[in-house]
Amino acid sequence: MSNEHTQEVLNQTVADLSKGSALVHQIHWYLRGPGFLYLHPKMDELKDQLDEHLDEFAERLITIGGSPVSTLAEFDKNSKIEMTPAAWGKSNSERVKELIVAYKYLTQLFKDGIKIAGDDGDDVTVDLFTTALGDIEKTLWMIEAEVG
Repeated sequence: MSNEHTQEVLNQTVADLSKGSALVHQIHWYLRGPGFLYLHPKMDELKDQLDEHLDEFAERLITIGGSPVSTLAEFDKNSKIEMTPAAWGKSNSERVKELIVAYKYLTQLFKDGIKIAGDDGDDVTVDLFTTALGDIEKTLWMIEAEVG
């Protein structure tokens, strides 16, 4: 059975996790105001989580014969996560809401990945997406609880 569609969704995931990690890093640097002491180290934790999943997905793509996107230009071109140049005028709440949008997108991407990899008969990739989905859904729940 062909795994072309699985390779495509894995590469999409590599691009989106890379850009998502950059978004979290941007938020980490530009936080100011109420919630800083909690949110600043939390962004380190979220970035580490995204980077761990990124590495797993990229290595899986290589394992099944694919070639992951690997440059900043490729991440930006292929990712569907929106990111704009940082500005100091945003509140922490506005920044956290940007995360919510990105994490909701990742949730749907991982659900799509489960279906696509399942259709291709790739149980290992299904497992990777399922594990990542659980982590992202839990994080999304926590982020949404933070903004109320």
